Amino acid sequence: MNTLLSRCRSNAALLGCVAFGLAALAQDPPTRSVWDGVYTQDQAARGQSLYTKECAACHGQSLSGGEEAPPLSGGGFTANWNGLTVGDLFERIRVSMPEGRPGTLSRQQNADILAYVLSGNQFPAGKAELVRETELLKQIKFEAVKPAK
Repeated sequence: MNTLLSRCRSNAALLGCVAFGLAALAQDPPTRSVWDGVYTQDQAARGQSLYTKECAACHGQSLSGGEEAPPLSGGGFTANWNGLTVGDLFERIRVSMPEGRPGTLSRQQNADILAYVLSGNQFPAGKAELVRETELLKQIKFEAVKPAK
């Protein structure tokens, strides 16, 4: 009986450790920021072309917003996303845009458009393209103001 009780306690402890580890992994804080150059200029240029075709009719030619669509640049936009992740913004675009046709753009097209939006908000370009995997994009924090280093 003691062996069975001991084994149950061991298994419960192991399950507890596994659950704790999984919870810790799920809550890893972002390790990078939009200020770390998370897209390339070439990607932003591709994104601008796609934006003009797919988004500008509603959100304005210069990301400034339209009659019924919010701006995708400026203080209001960056404040709205401050503290969230690039993955959160990517998912919002992916599942709800373009208006009336959500989900019709590929993940790569959405990443390119998002690179253009980041560029339009004066976040610096880098040497690697913005990825298209939500899990990886959730590791990039959206910070409205450049953190002091």
